[in-house]
Order: sequence, then structure tokens, then C-alpha cells
Amino acid sequence: MRNSSREFIFAGAVGGAEQLVGPAATATSPGENGAKIRYLAPYVMLALALIGIAVAFYDAYAIYNGQLLWCPPPIDGCNEVAGSPYARIFGMPVGYYGIVYYLYMFGLAMLLAFDPLSRGLRFGALLYAAVGVIFSIYFIVLELTFIHAFCIYCLVSAVTTVLFAIAALLHLKATPIPAVIMEMAK
Repeated sequence: MRNSSREFIFAGAVGGAEQLVGPAATATSPGENGAKIRYLAPYVMLALALIGIAVAFYDAYAIYNGQLLWCPPPIDGCNEVAGSPYARIFGMPVGYYGIVYYLYMFGLAMLLAFDPLSRGLRFGALLYAAVGVIFSIYFIVLELTFIHAFCIYCLVSAVTTVLFAIAALLHLKATPIPAVIMEMAK
């Protein structure tokens, strides 16, 4: 009898025979890591969504009240970016869309925390995060090529969205595929 947490098996190149490779005292089983990721990923997504909500709310609040955005000294182009014609979509500041986006992400993460095995929620979170990454790339390209200024809030939002997408992808990969789908794939 083998202890799977202490050693692992290598499928040999000749005839597919299994060979014991050696002790792996620090290795964990794939199911164990998957369970950790399934449990933690929705909470990481919740935290990232809260960061996104805070950043988008501050941006939207300042623009709504006609205030200047506070920018830290190394990156001081926040007000140039917020005042550019690219800072509005259909006449509304981008920060308003950011609030809606991050609230939706928060809702998805909350639902995933309650039902981490829901296939629709997992794919929805990944799809919605991918859309956010595409828009983040678009806005960063606009800042680089047309506005020639950087906004720290845009960069934080972009990083938050990319991290959300990574967490959603890891959660999707760590969740087992139901037996029904495995049967259909055969």
C-alpha cells in the first residue's frame, strides 16, 4: 500500500508501466490544492472587487462633484486623463461604468462563495473578467498613445481586473468537471 501524500508515481515511457519515482514529502495531492483554490478564490475575488469599487467610486465621486483627483507625485496625470475626451463613454464618465462593473464582479464573487461549483457562475466570472481585461488594455493604450498621461486609478483598476481574471481562471481550473460532462466528452 502506498501513501499518496509521501510519494508519487511516474508513468514510464515503455509500455505505460508505472514506476515509483521517490518520496515527495512536501508535495500535496492535486485535489488538496484544488480544494484550497476553490475555497479561497471567491474571497480573493470579493476583496479585489471591493478595491475596484473603492477606486471607481472615488473617481466617479470626484468627477460628479467637479473636484480634482488626488494623484500621488510619481504619477500625476490623473486629471489630464479624467479631463480628456476619452474619459467619457456616451457622455458618462468611465468611473460610473467602473462602479457598475465592480458591483457586478462583487455579486459574482459573492455567489461563487456560496456555490463554488456552479458552472455558470464560474464561466460568467471568467467571461466578465476577460471583458474587463480587454477594456483595461484599451484604456491603458489610450493613455499611452493619445492622452500621454497616466492615471494611478486606471492602473490600479487594470491590475485589479487582471488579478480577478487570474483568480477566476484558477477557480475554474480547480473545480472538478461533473461526471455528466466527462461522459459527453467520451
